[in-house]
Amino acid sequence: MIVTVTPNPALDLTWHVASLTIGDTHRADAGQARAGGKGLNVARVAHAQGADLLAVTTTGGATGEEFAAELASSRVPHVLVPVEASTRRSIALVDEALGDTTVVNERGVAPSDAEWKTLRDAVVRALAAGAPGAPAPGAPAAGDERGADTPDVGRIPRERPTSGVSAPGPDSPGARVLVISGSLPPGIPNDALPDLIRLGRDAGALVIADTSGPALLAAADAGAAVLKPNEHELRDATGLDDPVDGARELIRRGAQLVLLSLGADGMLAVTPTASGEVDVLHARLGEVLAGNPTGAGDAAVAACAVLMDAGIHDPDPILRRATAWSAAAVLMPLAGEIHPSWPDLESALTVTARPTGPTADSAPHPEEAR
Repeated sequence: MIVTVTPNPALDLTWHVASLTIGDTHRADAGQARAGGKGLNVARVAHAQGADLLAVTTTGGATGEEFAAELASSRVPHVLVPVEASTRRSIALVDEALGDTTVVNERGVAPSDAEWKTLRDAVVRALAAGAPGAPAPGAPAAGDERGADTPDVGRIPRERPTSGVSAPGPDSPGARVLVISGSLPPGIPNDALPDLIRLGRDAGALVIADTSGPALLAAADAGAAVLKPNEHELRDATGLDDPVDGARELIRRGAQLVLLSLGADGMLAVTPTASGEVDVLHARLGEVLAGNPTGAGDAAVAACAVLMDAGIHDPDPILRRATAWSAAAVLMPLAGEIHPSWPDLESALTVTARPTGPTADSAPHPEEAR
């Protein structure tokens, strides 16, 4: 099972305009509102593809009421932790002429210490969902609100997993994959993200983190197995211009797989080697797709989580599926969905091995087609 955590959810508001002109007035058809935040987008994509999952997030205020109602209608299994502050909003303006999207994200409000503890406890229980010998279904803990099709959650055995990125064994209790995705509310304690990662590792789950800034480095240091930045987030976090150097830094800190979004240029999968260097695979389509890219990275995370939950850890199929789902998300009007043509997109990918290490230089190298 997959557990997703969205620490800073948003009510996503999307409008499509014929052409966006800064400083001008625009008219649009009725916009669309849906419960969002990167972790929930991951959950929507994975759920639509048949994955067994549970999404954990917060909700508050009048915005939160609309958020909760829309999420309930989606039938994505979820647990909502009530908070005092209103759920933030994210506004996306899609320019149909250019195929570009302009996004304005509210920063959000940090939950109180008690609210964060309730969220943390909800994650602990979610990680135990489906564990052998879990308690029979009963009332949720105080502060939790169960969503549609939400399984019962029990208490988790505190067992340290084996090292590396191998899948949890068949007798491992609870969730196999924990996804922590999106920004953190401002003012949240510095140890909040590492603490969530430790919860997943203690539960025997592989942890996938998709975040940015100092939190990206903190996630690597805390032992997240998979990190999925884009090239701009990686540069901002590491201060390194070369994306492979940036990925190498995350691996030096402890990551086992870095999925690096390159926008229209596709995606890299960077993994460590026994010699202390890295292997790099590059997947890309032969054409640039126009559409709404706001959920592309989330779709890539969903692909990685679904395959790892199924016991697939080879970076080649993970990269192929992540790139295909990411491209298929661009073709959809809203984040959290992928176009049904994704198998065709996956078949059309070109995957090459990039040279790295001391023998690699800035000159072009022939690449091995895979």
